[in-house]
Amino acid sequence: MRYASVTERLKHLGSAKWDLHFRARALAAAGRDILEFTIGEPDVPTPAALIEATTAAMNAGRTGYSNGRGEPGTVAAVARRYAARRGRPIGTDQVVCIPGTQTALYGILRTLVEPGDEVLLGDPYYATYEGLIAQTGASLVPVPLRPEHGFRLQAADVAARITPRSRVLFLNTPHNPTGAVLRRADLAALGEIARAHDLWIVSDEVYEELVFPGVAFTSPLDLPELADRSVVAASISKSHAAPGFRSGWVVGPTEFISRMLPLAETMLFGAQPFIADMTALAVSEPSPVAAGMADRFARRAAMFLDGLDGVAGMRVHHPEAGMFTLLDVRATGLSGEAFANSLLEEHSVAVMPGESFGGSLGGWLRVSLTQSDDRTAEAIRRIAAHAARLQGHAA
Repeated sequence: MRYASVTERLKHLGSAKWDLHFRARALAAAGRDILEFTIGEPDVPTPAALIEATTAAMNAGRTGYSNGRGEPGTVAAVARRYAARRGRPIGTDQVVCIPGTQTALYGILRTLVEPGDEVLLGDPYYATYEGLIAQTGASLVPVPLRPEHGFRLQAADVAARITPRSRVLFLNTPHNPTGAVLRRADLAALGEIARAHDLWIVSDEVYEELVFPGVAFTSPLDLPELADRSVVAASISKSHAAPGFRSGWVVGPTEFISRMLPLAETMLFGAQPFIADMTALAVSEPSPVAAGMADRFARRAAMFLDGLDGVAGMRVHHPEAGMFTLLDVRATGLSGEAFANSLLEEHSVAVMPGESFGGSLGGWLRVSLTQSDDRTAEAIRRIAAHAARLQGHAA
């Protein structure tokens, strides 16, 4: 029997990158005490007011069909939020509400690129981005994110990889897995490249509200000269500790939204009205949990830096936002994958191999900051002991 070519493009780009996480969960289910530092699950429950808004909407009968753009009240709330933050009008015709950032990015890329096109993407990158690009038939062009630049994408590195087939510059700020936050000057320089080569700018901004104290967030939407070519995606998953609700949105130029809307309708034709009502409440007020998460994640990132940087030759990259820190374990002589697997087997600590996030993170680990301070301190102790043992064997 025959299958569509997209199944070939995606056959190695699904959940296999998360094999270690799933194995750790299986060990925990079998009774082993696993210190889980793999995924970006918020460390607090979804705020009670949002749960109450959802259940009240269901009890009020808000369980019928929606429409392809999203519930009018939610679309209007997202438009108001972005207009207030960007300091310029954002209309409801510039918004589509869609289940989750992942689905939003799928729709955005499906709207913008096709086979033969190229998407410029900073490497390292979030694990699902490779599949999001591959599903369109376009090619991923990796652009190195260099530690010496704080893993912030550099315009010169982008310019060196432009070809006549380049169509999209794909940004993620704040960045997963590095925690880097692009500055306004970075975006202006990248925007000049995009304008010179007629590129779309796609920005995943799901960590916007999890910037650490003293760090300022800037979106390409903040730059008026980039507004006609910038499309952003976000959701309430991280900012409001509500990943399971799968509630996100896309904001972009009116013509882009009009082009994407039939695709969104073909895929989903609307989301759940009771979740939409909760989302309208969420985006209309400051998150009651985001600031606390940002403070705790910053503190735990500092714990990793203080506890592991320089131990057995390891280096720790200190993030500026998000839920993760990076650990360079190349001095141990192991790949990130080998280190992570042996750490799980010998010390019951689960972390993500850097190789799951692009070729440039070979020999690194991505470590979540979402566990308690006590469990974080214990994980640091075990990682240090494991690295010291490996170094001793290498000697």
